[in-house]
Amino acid sequence: MCLALPGLAISTDQGQLTGRGLDGFYRAGRRVLSRCQIRVAGREPLAVQARMTAADTVRFVGTLRTSPQAGPDPDVVVERTRRADGTERITLRSAAARTLRLPVEVALATDLADLAAIARGDTGPELLASVIDSGLRWSSAKGNSVVTANPPPSEALASAGLLRWEFDLAPGGTVGIELRVRPEGAGPVRAVGRAATSPLAPTQAAGDDPRAEALLRTSIEDLQALLLRDPAHPSDTHLAAGAPWRCGLAPADALAAARMTLPLGTRLAAGTLRTLARTQIRDRGRQFGLIPGPRRDAGTHLPPSCTGTEATLLFPALLAEARRWGLPESEAEELLPAAERCLTWLRTTVGDGACLPDPHPGGPVRCETQAHAHRAALLGADLLDAYGRPGASELRNWAGALRADFQAGFWIDDLGGGRPAAALAPDGRPVPYLGATAAHLLDTGLLGEGEQALGLLDKVQTEQLARLLGGPAMHSGWGLRGLSAKEAGHNPFGHRSGAVRVHETAVAVAGLAAAGYEKEAGALLRGVLAAAEAFGQRLPDMFAGEQRTEGSAPLPHPAACRPAATAAGAGVLLLATLAGIRPDAPAGTVTLRPMRSAPLGEIVLTGLRVAGAPFSVRVSRLGLAMVEEAAEGLQLRA
Repeated sequence: MCLALPGLAISTDQGQLTGRGLDGFYRAGRRVLSRCQIRVAGREPLAVQARMTAADTVRFVGTLRTSPQAGPDPDVVVERTRRADGTERITLRSAAARTLRLPVEVALATDLADLAAIARGDTGPELLASVIDSGLRWSSAKGNSVVTANPPPSEALASAGLLRWEFDLAPGGTVGIELRVRPEGAGPVRAVGRAATSPLAPTQAAGDDPRAEALLRTSIEDLQALLLRDPAHPSDTHLAAGAPWRCGLAPADALAAARMTLPLGTRLAAGTLRTLARTQIRDRGRQFGLIPGPRRDAGTHLPPSCTGTEATLLFPALLAEARRWGLPESEAEELLPAAERCLTWLRTTVGDGACLPDPHPGGPVRCETQAHAHRAALLGADLLDAYGRPGASELRNWAGALRADFQAGFWIDDLGGGRPAAALAPDGRPVPYLGATAAHLLDTGLLGEGEQALGLLDKVQTEQLARLLGGPAMHSGWGLRGLSAKEAGHNPFGHRSGAVRVHETAVAVAGLAAAGYEKEAGALLRGVLAAAEAFGQRLPDMFAGEQRTEGSAPLPHPAACRPAATAAGAGVLLLATLAGIRPDAPAGTVTLRPMRSAPLGEIVLTGLRVAGAPFSVRVSRLGLAMVEEAAEGLQLRA
């Protein structure tokens, strides 16, 4: 898969687009070309390599033997360079001792199906083509598509969807064909990530473990490829949730990914916040202040959850932390009213209770929702205080009440030391399973002066949760399972009931490291890096939670997004956690709390952004951090 939204191209590693499955070029979720099959001298090239050269580009290499009597060695190399913008360059190179006359055929077709129909298996038949000057055209009620070729073909057959050329290829010579596919009348794809003013800083990693450099580079490439613009406000960018299934805006995912990528600058966070502020419900009523979002599967033991709740609680937390990282005060103040509306929704929905209920009547009181709400209250109060706005004391008082209620009501004591309940049922009974969403209890949020906000758990409970997350029932060896392997209903391929969740694993690593549980954090970090290596550094949002064994590899999940915004953002968060960067740009300070165990040895991160300026840090093999570049006047706090 190569990606530069709104463009996308998918095929097998053979390089041929066969029209089966997901194969094709896509524009804005519609398949504009489903089949593109090459034959040279009447035969398909033998595929020998497929390699991603960038997030939006893939290179396929095949070979041919045109003179069987010359021996087993191929004498023609066929190279295909495919880009997500709808271009494909076909290059033939000859190693033959004589000039070759090579007929080349490209069979083309499309159904103009959208991704949702393809996922359902309801694509419809291939459309009949018509010939245009230098290619073919297809049209239906769904839209239209055009493929043009340079040089133009010597023959075009509409009935077969076939373009033909005949080339004389001298010894050592090359010849090329460039195909361009797009909806008729549409210009080339203008991918946001290719713009000169990307919101993501060109950060680099170097050090003892080469996987760190590769993971960070690929994560940033994937984030660039997933960038979208708000059509009505083109200066505001945000991330699509993931390809191929979720190429649009998913509010909770976009906010979570923007939060994890704050070390790359605050512009993505600002664009995401502005975009979502425009979707916020402003009609007076119980939903006033809510950022709408779809329902999401919650696994075997709970009904689907509301991502709108999560997005509404993430909004003030992201704004508060973006301000600490260096979001200009004028931009933060502009977004403050939207954050206040989120906090108003929180207070209204809680009412006189201590816990934040499920938005659907009769729904459970979810553990991770309380973690998001507690963080939103404390960071929101911090934000209100910074701008002299009322309501901070009320939020802190409620957070204190929630903390006491949670420690008493959600914690289940058992012979193993206890565990947090996944939720409270409507009758108040705890739902006693352990899943990856418990990691959000460790994600308490950043306040001023490099301090982490209080969490919902006390010290003993935090230590026990660290032990559970680091144990073999939760840690597959590649990352955190969505549901513990010891729980009834565990399924290694279950979205939230056993598959490894990359986002929650990164949240756990950062939270464990901040709380001082570096053994467990380091083991999870090394597991994710090993999984990333198996996936070519392009992490999916989830993969099967099979236990890692000697010589094994993580199993892909057939419904995963790869790339995915939260998985690519996780790559940034994991490496930033090694340095423990805690900025306070309004105060002109930065605090470093590196992982003293230095699980990847020495690492140097350059080109980060703190207080609007480049920031570079080195962490030694002894776990000591040193700032190598920073904004003028930025002070290092002890």
